[in-house]
Amino acid sequence: MWKTIFTTFILVFLAELGDKTQLSTMLLASKSKSIWYVFIGSACALILSSLIGVIAGSFINKYIPEIYIQLGSGIAFIIIGFLLIVGKF
Repeated sequence: MWKTIFTTFILVFLAELGDKTQLSTMLLASKSKSIWYVFIGSACALILSSLIGVIAGSFINKYIPEIYIQLGSGIAFIIIGFLLIVGKF
């Protein structure tokens, strides 16, 4: 249990560092009179998006074998990376 929690925390934490969500949150905090409201709003948004991801992932996993999900994810990341490199995305 703790290994799964720790692994998930590290992966999500590293994935969120420096992304557009964090940059948007920084911008909102710089313009807000109360950084705590920005913090609470962004934390709730991350919790909700994580909940949606977990529910969708568990639902999809019931109908599609894990190997196909991993393969599809890998292909999608490669395509997005390629499009970012060539400037089409």
